[in-house]
Amino acid sequence: MPSDSMPLDRRSRKRLATRQGISTAATRLFLERGFDQVTVDEIAAAADVGRMTVFNHFPRKEDMFFDRDEEGREMLREALRQRDPSVSPIETLRLLAHRLVAEESPYVRFSAGSQGFFETIEASDTLKARARAIRDEIAHVVTAALAECVGRKPDDPDAHLAAGLLLATWTVGFIQAHRTFRQGQDTAEAKAVFLAAVDKGTTGLNAALAGTPYA
Repeated sequence: MPSDSMPLDRRSRKRLATRQGISTAATRLFLERGFDQVTVDEIAAAADVGRMTVFNHFPRKEDMFFDRDEEGREMLREALRQRDPSVSPIETLRLLAHRLVAEESPYVRFSAGSQGFFETIEASDTLKARARAIRDEIAHVVTAALAECVGRKPDDPDAHLAAGLLLATWTVGFIQAHRTFRQGQDTAEAKAVFLAAVDKGTTGLNAALAGTPYA
């Protein structure tokens, strides 16, 4: 009934607003002072919430920095779930990379603002370790999504190979694009570097997975 659902909607909106407020405050502090120099208590004070409220929304301090992680995983799953049957899974993900760049998605944004995010990771061993762990976790997500979209088992070896090569390709492209931007402050050039890596990697993926439903 509407009278029952409205309070739930309000609670959900309030919870999301609190989460966003914590994330925004944390990101500002991390970029200003470095991840390792900021405490959870300082984040709570900046967001005007209690320490336990912070942990209710973000179990780990790193989660406040990588707050778009789950959203990114779902984006990859959804791209494969909704793919055109006439387009291979590998090509679907290549096209996704191009679409994200064209839409200036925050996941592949190369600018002064995103450079600060990248440099904050580079300056923190904790964040670098978490970034590597996230990459491995996303590889498992992509493996399962690839297998599902072609009707194979979640532990299909070909899906594992495809996901591993895909994540390696995107990671190399992402890092090289940020380094390109750092050197020349040219967003268009950085985007081109990222997409060139994705396109080359896709050529390799298609060769490696030839004869499978992924290519």
